[in-house]
Amino acid sequence: MFKKGMRLLVAAVAVTPLLIGSASAAGLISIIVTDPANPYWFTEGEVAKKTAEQLGYTASVAAHKGDTNTESTLIDTAITNKSAAIILDPANADGSVGAVKKAVDAGIPVFLVNAEINKEGLAKAQLVSNNAQGAAVGAEQWVNSIAKSGKYVELFGNPADNNAATRSNGYETVLTQYPDLTKSAQEVANWDRAQGYQKMQSMLQAHPDIIGVISGNDEMALGAVAALKEAGKLSKVKVGGFDGSPDAVAAIKAGELQYTVLQPVAVFSKEAVVQADTFIKTGKTGAATEKQLFDCVLITKDNVDKYVSAFTLAK
Repeated sequence: MFKKGMRLLVAAVAVTPLLIGSASAAGLISIIVTDPANPYWFTEGEVAKKTAEQLGYTASVAAHKGDTNTESTLIDTAITNKSAAIILDPANADGSVGAVKKAVDAGIPVFLVNAEINKEGLAKAQLVSNNAQGAAVGAEQWVNSIAKSGKYVELFGNPADNNAATRSNGYETVLTQYPDLTKSAQEVANWDRAQGYQKMQSMLQAHPDIIGVISGNDEMALGAVAALKEAGKLSKVKVGGFDGSPDAVAAIKAGELQYTVLQPVAVFSKEAVVQADTFIKTGKTGAATEKQLFDCVLITKDNVDKYVSAFTLAK
């Protein structure tokens, strides 16, 4: 969890998202993330903001918290403020299409990060982690961390986010190759630590003999770890995560989490702003395709010491 100072910074970012004193010569880049209370989305917004400012823009960060109505209002504000570009982590694969179209119709290029929308040709770029690759790598490590027979459960992310299904399907592809492994339950916990804790408690009561938990992200995994510790079962149940958050890295060092799959959010958040800058200046992004995948990296106890900063692993 965040220290007090970081909580105050997050609160300031979330509460005063678009108060701009004066635009820079290069213009305003509006950055809209999901929820900066989550370290992943906090990093996403801060990296994008820092990159924009380094390139000479004024930058603002706002959060829709998964609500498409709030997202639409923030897009309206970005339009009113005559943004040069919008960097958006979309709230919903289908529900965010209208908000993106509204910005595009207003002449503002939109660059999507972390999550996709189910329509091509609107956003200038969609930069996301290679979730299928990351899920496969994570699932293989998870199998290597536990016995290859027994019962396990899965924590599923937000169903409105295509990443949730992509990761779950990736897990399924690998784990079905081990016929002696049985998935006893799957629960939606919406990427949230508190929900991961609650759903883990329920699944543990219904399935006390499980040997593992595979999770769609670190926050849900850490919630599961807390529930298992409370029940005195963490030593018998292996948990794997996905994101590469600082808290997950700390849990790996403590022997509480088996691994996490690092999403290169710091890389593609920076790249989205660079491409926005290129487009503003030249009319082109400089990328070959609209949809761009960035490979994930496995973090285990063997390489955890190479974790040099939030969501960054030294080569």
